[in-house]
Amino acid sequence: MTATLSSTKTRAALRTSARVSGELLLIFVMLAVTLWLWGRMWSVVWPLVVGLLLTTLTWPLARFLRRHGWKPALAASVVTVLFLLVAAGVVALIAVPVASQSGELTDGVIEGIQELREWAAGPPLNIEDAQITKATDTAVARAQDALGSMVSTVVTGVSTVVNGVVTAVLALFLMFFFLKDGPRFLPWLSRQLPGRLASDVPTVAARGWDTLSSFVRSQAAVGLLDAVLIGLGLWILGVPLVLPLAVLTFVSAFVPIIGALFAGFVAVLIALVSNGLTDALIVLAIIVVVQQLEGNVFQPMIQSRGLGLHAAVILLAVTLGGSLAGIVGSLLAVPIAALIAVVWNYVREQLSAPSREPGTGESDTGAAVPS
Repeated sequence: MTATLSSTKTRAALRTSARVSGELLLIFVMLAVTLWLWGRMWSVVWPLVVGLLLTTLTWPLARFLRRHGWKPALAASVVTVLFLLVAAGVVALIAVPVASQSGELTDGVIEGIQELREWAAGPPLNIEDAQITKATDTAVARAQDALGSMVSTVVTGVSTVVNGVVTAVLALFLMFFFLKDGPRFLPWLSRQLPGRLASDVPTVAARGWDTLSSFVRSQAAVGLLDAVLIGLGLWILGVPLVLPLAVLTFVSAFVPIIGALFAGFVAVLIALVSNGLTDALIVLAIIVVVQQLEGNVFQPMIQSRGLGLHAAVILLAVTLGGSLAGIVGSLLAVPIAALIAVVWNYVREQLSAPSREPGTGESDTGAAVPS
């Protein structure tokens, strides 16, 4: 005998599905509005995010000074100045050796181009100089025809640089104020919120701060590992500017994808113009191997320990962030995923029913079990 559907249960199931769908739709609308507002306020949000990340990097030193009797303003000022000096030192460590060997590098680039032309003129390509010259003239003509777009690109690039400088200055000022007044923020926030929000929001904020600190430390650890491995390979091959290239590799680790590509390109180019094609290919192989180990082994392992996220979640978050927002999305994907996990875990803690101790004489419904 075939069972028939119950009209009452079917209507109840449909009503439940409709209610759940409506609630999910409202949640998605709220998320869309939040992201839209973030986009409209991005000129303020981005310096705030950068300032928070810089604060997580410099807060241990400021906390050490405050614990040893330094005034908050003095400790924040000293740490900010030291950070600027370190940043300037890093730039000088990269720029000065490169500038001192710029003539040698320029000559090497010219020689490398000439070697490529001679290689292209021989077998198996057998490209004649006339063809190479014609191709060069065609490229120059196309560049001249595209002068208008090139000018607009330069203007856009200048605007981007100006925005970057403004963002950096705002982030530094915010870092100073975070270092100075950060410990007073959560108590102030508790006084401004009503009811249980006065305890819930500061608790989530404190956990989120710990998560951001862990993210920055993990990125620094990954960058240091990359710098040591790649720098060691460059030193063994006798490539010049090993220390600046290692520092550049460490700094670029904080900018996913593009940072690694840029640092790798610079290292391969210097190896090519100084040591030749063979060593350049070896350097390229070293960088590819290290980057693969970083992206698939080191970074997921280190970040999963510090952030409490599975390695697969981190990989998926970086992929999704890059597809949605490019470089910035890749940079912020992991900390955002970790913050979402913090909020989710806290909500689960608050919604979870207290575990029933054995022998308490209560049933699962909370009613007393009669003796």
